[in-house]
Formats: sequence, C-alpha cells, structure tokens
Amino acid sequence: MSIKNPYQALLKISEEINSVRETSLLFDRVMDIAIKTLHAESGFILLKSPGHDKNFEVVTARNISSTKISSIRGLSSSVVNQVLEKGKSVISVDAQADERFSGSESIMMHQIKSVICAPLICANQLTGAIYMDSKAGTNQFDSNSLKFLEAFSGQAAIAINNSRIFESLQKENKQLKKQISFSSLFPEIIGKSKPMQHIFELIHDIADSSASILIEGESGTGKELVARALHVHSSRNNKPFIPIFCHGLSENLLESELFGHKKGSFTGASENKAGLFEEADGGTVFLDEIAEIGINIQTKLLRVLQEREIKRVGETQVRKVDVHIISATNKDLENEVENKNFREDLFYRINVITIKLPALRERKDDIPLLADHFLKYYAKKNKKNITHFSKKAYDYLFEYHWPGNVRELENTIERSVILTRGTEIKDDLFQFKKPRAELLIGKTLKEIEKYAVLKTLEMSNNNRTKTAEILDVSRRWLQYQLKDWGIVDGD
Repeated sequence: MSIKNPYQALLKISEEINSVRETSLLFDRVMDIAIKTLHAESGFILLKSPGHDKNFEVVTARNISSTKISSIRGLSSSVVNQVLEKGKSVISVDAQADERFSGSESIMMHQIKSVICAPLICANQLTGAIYMDSKAGTNQFDSNSLKFLEAFSGQAAIAINNSRIFESLQKENKQLKKQISFSSLFPEIIGKSKPMQHIFELIHDIADSSASILIEGESGTGKELVARALHVHSSRNNKPFIPIFCHGLSENLLESELFGHKKGSFTGASENKAGLFEEADGGTVFLDEIAEIGINIQTKLLRVLQEREIKRVGETQVRKVDVHIISATNKDLENEVENKNFREDLFYRINVITIKLPALRERKDDIPLLADHFLKYYAKKNKKNITHFSKKAYDYLFEYHWPGNVRELENTIERSVILTRGTEIKDDLFQFKKPRAELLIGKTLKEIEKYAVLKTLEMSNNNRTKTAEILDVSRRWLQYQLKDWGIVDGD
C-alpha cells in the first residue's frame, strides 16, 4: 500500500494528535488515524498500566470484540505478544500461510489475512502496542505501511505520554487548590482546651502510621479537618487526599465512585472511569459516614483493606492500590455490628486506631477562641468593620449546648455578622434559645431526671452509648430507665 506524501502526512498527523490533551480522546484519535491511513478493518491499542511493568490493558479498539482481542492476545506466539516481548514491529502480508503464526489459533479462527503491529516506545521505554488487521485479502499491508506505522507509533507514544503527564499535573493542581482553599479557612485545627490538646498529640503520634484510623464524633465536630491533618502530617502528603461523603449516595453510584467502572457496564457508563481508590493511589481516602455504606460495598471495601486491590464495576481485572484509609462516623458502630448493619470483620479492620472527637459542649474553653476566629473571617469576607461580641452575646454562646457543634457555631456567627450593622454583635441576633432552668422549678426530682435524660438523648441523635457517657451513667442503667418510661426504640 502506497502513501502519498508520507512526510507531509506525518507532519499533519503530529500537529493533530499533539493538540489533543484528554487521553481518552487521544487514544481514539490515534486509532482512527491509523485505521484510516492503512485501510485496516479493525484494531486496538494496548498500554502499560501505570505502576505495573508487565500488565497491559486495551485503552481503545475499533470494529473488534473483547472476545476476539483476548483470543489474539492469548497465545505466546501471538502477534501482539511478539511485539511486546521483543519491542519490534511485526507485519504479515499473508497471515494464514505465515509460519510465524502457525500456532496461533486466533489467526486461523478469525480468518485474518493481513496483520500489522508496532510497539509504542517513548524515551526508550516500551509503553504499549498498536495492532491492526484485515480479512479483505493478502498484501493489505506492505513495507511502506510498516515504515509509516513505526514513525506514527513513535509520534503517538510521545503524544500519549505528554497527555498523561498533563492530566496528572491537572489532577495534582486541582487537589492542591482544594487543599489551599481549605487551609485559607482553617489553617489549623482551632482549640486550646485539654480535650483538643489530647487530639493534637494523638494526630502527631499516629499521622505517619499505615494503620486504618476511625474518627468518631457527632456531626459538626470537624472529623474531615482531623483527617486532613493526619494526611498533611504523613509521608503521603505529596499524594492526593480524597474525601467522599457516603451518606445519601445510592449503592450503585457509591460503588462506581469508589471502584470505578468499565465503559458500557451500566446505562450511562459512556467511558472507562477510574474510581477514587485509583485516583488516591499513594495517598489517603477519607470515608465520611462509613456506617451508611451497604453490606455489598462493605465486602468490597474489606478486600481493599486486606488485599490492597480493587476491581472496576463490569471488569474482572484486578488492580493494585496503595491507599491509607481513614473513616469517620457519628453512629455507634459496635451497635451497628450488633444489629447486623455493619460487618464485624470490617469494623475491626477500620478500627485499628480510634480518635474520639469531643463535642463542643465538652470543650467550652474553645468557644471564645472559635467565635473570634469566625468573627474575623466572616467580617473580612463580608467587608464589615465588626470587632467584638457584647458580653451578653458571649454568655449566650458559652451557655448554649450546641447540638450542631462547631458547624452550628460557625453558621451562627456568619448569620450574625451579615445582620449586624455596627461594630458589635449582640445576643438578640441569635436564633437559638438559651436553656431556661426556671422551667424545671416546681418539678419532682424524677421529672427533672427524665427531662435531662430525654433532652440529652435527643441532643446525641438518639445515640444511647453517647448519652450514657454524657450523663456519666452506665448504658444498662439508661436502658432500664428508658424501658421504664416505655421507650423501646432506638440504638
């Protein structure tokens, strides 16, 4: 097959493929150009999987089934394997009669007449191969075809390598921007109370550990902030930190997000997609509200923790991942295990080290510090000259029980800043009500006790273990009292 003006064609092709930055589009463009230029009927491109020298995967294909690709790749005598092993191109003008492929059933079975395959080499490193064939007749490809494909594959290998580097830098840039944006709001965890000093010491001691970490705490206590601090102070800090909020996602969507999926594996899967575990390779995955994960995904997550490997949805290929898993929950996981909602073996896997974050009411010494921090931040953000709280406002902030913890405090301060006209924030802007002790005057001790227990239970989101801890009573005593009051539902 002759190619008119091969040098001009290569120049034009080089300009075209080097203008494509997205790798998936580049793979398709390279394949289409090769098929069209050499008048081939079908073909595919293999690339080395990142971090795995001997593992090659198909990244794009044309007019060829996965079954046929597996058959072509299957035997040691196959065209593709010869190219990958020797790093040299292979061409056959009459594959049926070619002695080199006498042991290749795929050539005979699929009635392939002409075959051409070239390695993809960049910086003297074999990165993959491009394969094409034709059943139309013999002599479909010739020496000119081979020269063209070798030159073209060299250009394609460089373009693919550059595209991968570009995408990697883009991902790293996005992650850095997220972290910088977060640190501008929270340059560090704010707190000087004894409970928080203990948390700081714990983060310092365990940050570089490879053990799985479980962060427990009520909503709004700053679990993600602690997870980020653990990542930043670890040896993985130059790799991604990827958080995912597990609550509210359907099982199928969560599975696809975590493990990725193969193109066509379900409706809407229009392209191959790497999951968050792959994207975080070498770094940290933070699973917030892990108690919300279904049993099916719990089983797959256990495999990640035990074997450090995943499978994309719709694939059988096993992929190795190196990630540090930090989990968080505001539920009593031991109780979830007892109720068969959470796997016991997974619980012990994620719970090698536990960090229990204190509620804001348990670290009241930090309330003025946090309030002043949020005041300065939101005053600057809203371009307001607000400098302080009134004494009564401080008193209200200190005495309120903060069921929403630091997040509720932040929202309260933000709203107050927006509504304040002068330089001082006053208590009349707060929407919450300070507990009134006088409401209990004239009540019996049993009524006061019941009121305190039920309010604490409500405040802790019906978590009986947490309620018992706050009230400094045994869980058995609490269960007995609730049963006596006719309350049998809950955890």
